[in-house]
Amino acid sequence: MEKTGTLIGRILVSIIFLMAGINKIGNFSGTQDYMAAYGMPLTWLFAAGAIIVEVGGGLSILLGYMSRMGAIALFIFMIPTTLIFHTNFGDQMQVIHFMKNLAIMGGLAYIAACGGGELSLDSRLKK
Repeated sequence: MEKTGTLIGRILVSIIFLMAGINKIGNFSGTQDYMAAYGMPLTWLFAAGAIIVEVGGGLSILLGYMSRMGAIALFIFMIPTTLIFHTNFGDQMQVIHFMKNLAIMGGLAYIAACGGGELSLDSRLKK
């Protein structure tokens, strides 16, 4: 179970970031508009950065290649993302998003601490 559990965990954690990054690519101007609504400057730069971190980090975790670094990058990315977009605690949906992000950050911390596991490119490249 340890081998497959680690792989399944990596797949499930990576999906949210890969989908978010791909959706941002497909709706770049909508992403910029959303960011601007929260008062963010330089939305083109932050949107492009978000895409790079989400897709790059998501692929890193999915493949288990430099998975610790990918998890750390995504964890750091999640801090301002959570604090900027999900701190309206008067809105129950934002509370749920805030808590979801904390749970995802827990999964990322676990990957950062333990690595990608035996069924990963990191493991295969060590041999």
